Amino acid sequence: MTHPATIRPVEKADFAAWKPLWDGYNAFYGRKGPAALPADVTQMTWSRFFDTYEPVYALVAERNGKLLGLAHYLFHRSTIQIQPTCYLQDLFTDETARGMGIGNALIEAVYRRATEVGCSRVYWHTHETNATAMRLYDKVAEKSGFVVYRKAL
Repeated sequence: MTHPATIRPVEKADFAAWKPLWDGYNAFYGRKGPAALPADVTQMTWSRFFDTYEPVYALVAERNGKLLGLAHYLFHRSTIQIQPTCYLQDLFTDETARGMGIGNALIEAVYRRATEVGCSRVYWHTHETNATAMRLYDKVAEKSGFVVYRKAL
């Protein structure tokens, strides 16, 4: 496994290259075709990365001018600690670049950003069928043992 790309904050000029990664991420989780996210959700998500009042951030992995991966994360308060917490919400690597260390490099970059702002924890969740990603996650973090429940409103 090599460090194949530069990890950097997303830039406004990246939208056209970021969007296929975003669409791929959403398709992986079944948000495609009739179940695709509405365009206004994508536009709002994109705009939040550049709004100084939003605690939402994006990193991209780039090699030779091509974006190969993304990580979206946010900082929030917690009732069980004083320091902020970092939630790694989205992580995706282009299929052609998988197995090259990009996912690991993006996670490590999120760890660094979280440390810089004083977070004491980074967490995320994935679908139970995402065995490929979980092989990486098991190497870079520990399973919390918690099960996620949700209800659409």
